[in-house]
This record gives sequence, C-alpha cells and structure tokens, in this order.
Amino acid sequence: MFWAKSGWLLILFLGIPSLATITWAKEPEKLVEHSPENVCPQDLPFAIEKIINRPQFSHAHWGILIQSVSGQTFYNHNAKKYFIPASNAKILTTAAALQELGADFRIETPIYITGKLPHLNSLKLVGRGDPTITVNTLNRIAKLGRDRGIKSIRNLVVDDSYFKESNLNYTWEWSDLYSYYATGVNSLILNQNTFTLSLRPQQLNQPVKLTWSDWIAYRQWRIENYATTATKDTAYQIKLEGILGQPVLRISGQLAIDSQPDVWDLAVVDPANYFLESFRLVLFNQGIVVARGTVLTERRQPQLETKFATIYSPPLQEILTQINQDSNNLFAEAILKILGKKLNSNSDVDAIQASLTQLGVDPQSYILVDGSGLSRHNLVTPEALVQTLRLMMKTSEADVYRSSLAVAGVNGTLANRFQNTSVQNHFQGKTGTLSGIAALSGYLEVKDYQPLVISIIVNNSNLANSNLRQAIDEIVILLSKLHYC
Repeated sequence: MFWAKSGWLLILFLGIPSLATITWAKEPEKLVEHSPENVCPQDLPFAIEKIINRPQFSHAHWGILIQSVSGQTFYNHNAKKYFIPASNAKILTTAAALQELGADFRIETPIYITGKLPHLNSLKLVGRGDPTITVNTLNRIAKLGRDRGIKSIRNLVVDDSYFKESNLNYTWEWSDLYSYYATGVNSLILNQNTFTLSLRPQQLNQPVKLTWSDWIAYRQWRIENYATTATKDTAYQIKLEGILGQPVLRISGQLAIDSQPDVWDLAVVDPANYFLESFRLVLFNQGIVVARGTVLTERRQPQLETKFATIYSPPLQEILTQINQDSNNLFAEAILKILGKKLNSNSDVDAIQASLTQLGVDPQSYILVDGSGLSRHNLVTPEALVQTLRLMMKTSEADVYRSSLAVAGVNGTLANRFQNTSVQNHFQGKTGTLSGIAALSGYLEVKDYQPLVISIIVNNSNLANSNLRQAIDEIVILLSKLHYC
C-alpha cells in the first residue's frame, strides 16, 4: 500500500460556534483565458467540443450538462450516462441531509453518571457519530467534572454502538484505508480519527526522526522505519507503505539533510479505544482518577443513570460547509450514517435515495455506495447532479445549501482555481477528484446572460488531474462569456 502525501492539514476547533481550518499555502493554478469576449448560445456546442475532442482526451469519457435554473438545456453530452463522480457525490449527500435534518440540526452526545460524588461508579459517554469532537471538547467535560467535585471514576465507559454498519466501506480501495481521507467512521469520533506524522532529517546516513502529534494514536501502530537522511538537495523519495489488516507502517526512502519536516496525515487504527484512552488521559490531567475503561460495541439495557452533560455539535449548516467547501470525507460519511439512523432506512445510502426521490430527483439517475464519493463503485449521471442543484434552489434551504459550496477563486477546493478570470466570485460549486477522474458541478452567474446550473465530469483519463481541471475550467470560462445574440 502506498500513500499519496496530503497537501493540507485540516484542524477543527469544535463544540464552539465556528469551525477553523488551517491549510498549507499553495500556489494558485494558473489559467489564462483564451476564449472570445462573447459566446453566442448557438456557438456553445462547437466551442465545448473543440476542448473535449482534443487528441490528449481521446481515451477520456466526458459527461456535460448545462441548464438554466428553470431547466432549459443549453448543452448536453452524455448527460444520462453513468460516471464515477468522485466527491461530486457529496452534492447528493448534503442535499438529502439538509432536507431531512434541517440547517439548525445539531448532533447530541449525552454523558451519564452513576454513583455519588466525589467517587462515581461510572461515567458513560454515548457516541452518536459527531465528527466534530476534539480533545479540546473532552477537556471541557473533564474540567466540568472537576468543578462539580468528581475525584474518581470506577468505570469510564464509551458507547460505540450507535452505528451498526462497518466503520469502513468495503468498496474503498485498500491502499487508501490508512490515510486521513479514508479513516473509519464510527459512533465515537475524536480529532476526525486522524493524527500527524512528521519526518525530520538527522545526521547524514542516519534514520530520519519520527514525531507524532498524538502518542496514543502512535501506540496503535507498529513502525518499521527504513528511511535515511541523504545529502543536500537529494530528490524527495519518501514512501509510506502498509500491510492490509495489520497496524504496520513501513517507511522507506531518503530525505535530504536540508529538507523541511515531511508531514503526513494518517488514520487512527482503533478509533473507539483511541477515544477511550484520550478521554481517560484528559480526566487524569484534571485530577480525576479512572480505575478502568470500557468500550461498548452493543446496546445494553439502560441503567438508573443521571445525565451529567451533553455535547452539542455545531449546526448542520456549518458541517455541510466543511463537506462541500473542503470536501471532508469523514464529515460526509458521518452525516450519511446519522441520516440513515434518523430515517430508519435499510442502508445509509437508501436514506439519500428516499430524500432525493421526494425532492424530485430521478432515482435511476444515480447509484451510491457511500456518501463522500471515495468509492469507485458510485455511479452518477450529470443529469442527477444538475437536477439536484436545480431542485434545491426551490426549497426553503436554498441559500444554506448554496452557501455551503466553494466559491471560485475564493475558498475551499476552488480557492486556487479561476483566479483573475471572469468566473472568480461568480461560481459556487463542488469539485471531485480521483486518479483519472475530475468533476465540477454547481451554479454559475453569467454577467450578460441568465444563471446556469452545470455539471462536467471526465472519467477514464490517463492524464494528470491538473490537465483535466484545466480543460474543465476552460469550459466554465466559456460559459461565463455567454450573452444574448
């Protein structure tokens, strides 16, 4: 298994009114406008096909649908064909979640106690799949316990039984499963079930030094470090490999002696026990002694318990922003599981279909097996994406839904695209990327024309994703030049 190095580190401060994101600085993708100043609607098909029929795309499969908000079609190319949507699947997931749960929905994580102060028999935290809980959240609970006089807890219990389905999707590629973007989704989620590994050069020919952001997560791994420090200006050669089904990290290659720290974001091996041990540690740091800890994986009959506190997530509209703007897979999968529980559906993805069918989206126009788009078993037509976007505009949650999307040249996964073009600030949409796959769907405001709803997907390409994005962006810039002729 080989991990691609992440280009950003996402850090959330949760259980508070707002979310914070830290990203590594990137150079914006350069895009020079070559399209004419104005494009007549009748000239649009020729202009688009001039791009998608270039020789370099001879092996690629394109799907495009351009419509008005009312449903008038301006261009259709394979719009009813199935494509692997990558993260454009999140358009469907978030639309269903917003329709069923509402913008103000918050995930509640209750905490119960038994026994009398200051020495409790038990303290139990019942996981409900909140992906926004961090160690800071647990610290506030521990401080609350200290302030209320708790001195010891005989049994610290964390309940991981809310979600019944596996915490890993069996259709995800196994080489992704230990990376931050494919971490497990269970009832107890802490720090997004991820942690950071940093590699630092040492003396020449010596092993690189490993440092971890979280020693509890570190203890769950077995490390085989074969990476060494190389001479100045040595080309980057670090690889991380794993063994399927085993908590093994094998690090190899060379890191130049003058290199900056090499940062990797990885998945927690055992999220439930990671949650338990982290909670136990923060309680200890507040002077509360825990005799033993227990992870519950099956629902038990309720005992005579007293509710001690409740952790509330930020409202759903803030979580949707993390899903659609920053393409957070964990958040998407957690919200999908919560939606499945709320609708009592046979499977989580059945909940999406039930909601979108009621909205008016053709249930035959998509097949989903996850909520994030990480699976290559997802199949979605451009028509399904445009139909969902258009129908959401007619709902009471239209403004919330649209504001959850990334803005071209401004934020999220579109921050470095369309800068200094006619599209900047005028397109709100969702990106999608897997190897050989690129997608972009959303709302385009056209200065001298009517607003458009678009979906562009390319599959089966042997080109770098940057080449695919470049072509997609050229098409969107063409659309921004439309005017009445």
